[in-house]
Amino acid sequence: MLAEKGINIDIINVEPGALPEDLLDLNPYHSVPTLVDRDLVLYDSRVIIEYLDERFPHPPLMPVDPVTRAQFRLALYRIERIGTASHNRSNKRPIASRGVRLRKILRDQILASSEAFKAKPFFLSDEFSLVDATIAPVLWRLQAYGIDLATAGAVDFPLRQPHLYAPVLS
Repeated sequence: MLAEKGINIDIINVEPGALPEDLLDLNPYHSVPTLVDRDLVLYDSRVIIEYLDERFPHPPLMPVDPVTRAQFRLALYRIERIGTASHNRSNKRPIASRGVRLRKILRDQILASSEAFKAKPFFLSDEFSLVDATIAPVLWRLQAYGIDLATAGAVDFPLRQPHLYAPVLS
């Protein structure tokens, strides 16, 4: 999303369990990501990406139409749920180390979305959107999670924008 909009930011990587004191002071949940923009502090991924889309309006990454916008928000919610299933916040171990059942849930949820990948050049849209910016990292991590879509019967998993989802193809 940042690259699509040409937003320059300073990223400070932190180690889990070793958060800097200033982050602990700024964010009552002691979580990442946390965005600091002047006097504003945001600490929820969806709030951060929607704020940045509105703060830097060109190119817009959410549709103007309220119905389509709501559909995109629902897709973002579903992607968030996939991420929660694959990396439960109460258990910091990723899905690859937690078993076959969670890998199957994640794989099945992604495969169930395959028609949405076929329908448009981007996920649910003719244009790159926040949905693409949110789902691409989930797809990039599939190999690390031990999920191979080819062995799941998805040899022709429909990726219309292979440059966006390139790590899935390698």
